[in-house]
Amino acid sequence: MNTSVLQTIEPVGDFASVRALAEGDMQRIDALIRQRLASDVVLINQIADHIIASGGKRLRPMLHALAAGAAGYNGDKHIKLATVIEFIHTSTLLHDDVVDESDLRRGRKTANALWGNAASVLVGDFLYSRSFQLMVELDDMRIMRILADTTNTIAEGEVLQLLNIGNADVDEAAYLAVIERKTAVLFAAATQLGGLLGGLPESQVMALRHYGMQLGYAFQIADDLLDYVSDSRTLGKNIGDDLAEGKPTLPLIYAMQRVGTEEAREMRHAIEHGGLDSLDHILKAIHDSGAIERTRECAMRHARAAREALASLPASSYREALATLADYSVQRTF
Repeated sequence: MNTSVLQTIEPVGDFASVRALAEGDMQRIDALIRQRLASDVVLINQIADHIIASGGKRLRPMLHALAAGAAGYNGDKHIKLATVIEFIHTSTLLHDDVVDESDLRRGRKTANALWGNAASVLVGDFLYSRSFQLMVELDDMRIMRILADTTNTIAEGEVLQLLNIGNADVDEAAYLAVIERKTAVLFAAATQLGGLLGGLPESQVMALRHYGMQLGYAFQIADDLLDYVSDSRTLGKNIGDDLAEGKPTLPLIYAMQRVGTEEAREMRHAIEHGGLDSLDHILKAIHDSGAIERTRECAMRHARAAREALASLPASSYREALATLADYSVQRTF
């Protein structure tokens, strides 16, 4: 496993310290998640229990809680809003695993592998609708507008990614357009809404949104890099999954710009037809081309931009925690 390429930014703390700062809020968020996932329909409860047991860092609701803290918010709305954000995210995971035909996530069988595609899609829909029920309870049109727009944008991103599958001509701009819609926009909404709850001036609210957007870029680019530098036990999914699914992510895009004609043809074939017959050869070509380093630097640029966006916020332990998460986004190994 080669993870050293991600470990180049000196942290101001670590993920455990950030988690400790948010622990009180995260316990309340987890409790509300369990409460509001409950349904009279047995299958929904079974899949919901599986999702909860699969763990995950709850990064998006944590981001919202930390942003609210950085904004000086002292109420309770952030607990319900963080739950909304997690439900939206989880519903996209259920749908993604069906589209990608994935059978492993976080080292566990996916819901679609256990209960089938139909059940996973429908429970994903349940989570979407439950999130909007919670939104209405907050009774704030500004919040509803941001989250409604965000959810619609995520759906556009899912369709864009679907169109890119098997397309070896996807360039960096098209790749980043998918990341913005599928990943970064929910990070941005999570942090923007924290600033909104805290009553910050508009410029600082938008600075928090920019922080979240840049963090989302960094996080997803680093995630796509891990598919080529980690291993399945650490990563919690099968190595080469992106290639097997025909997804042209940034390491492949960069590599195809620099490798020889025969290697480029091999990569194009793998993207267009899926499968892992040439995985070892393609991995070597990606590493030899310098694509790993270029991808890492791209992720780091976005992480630095996220950090810089925090400069206008009042100094606090919450602001420092957000800065630490920018570092963590490109240092993590899973």
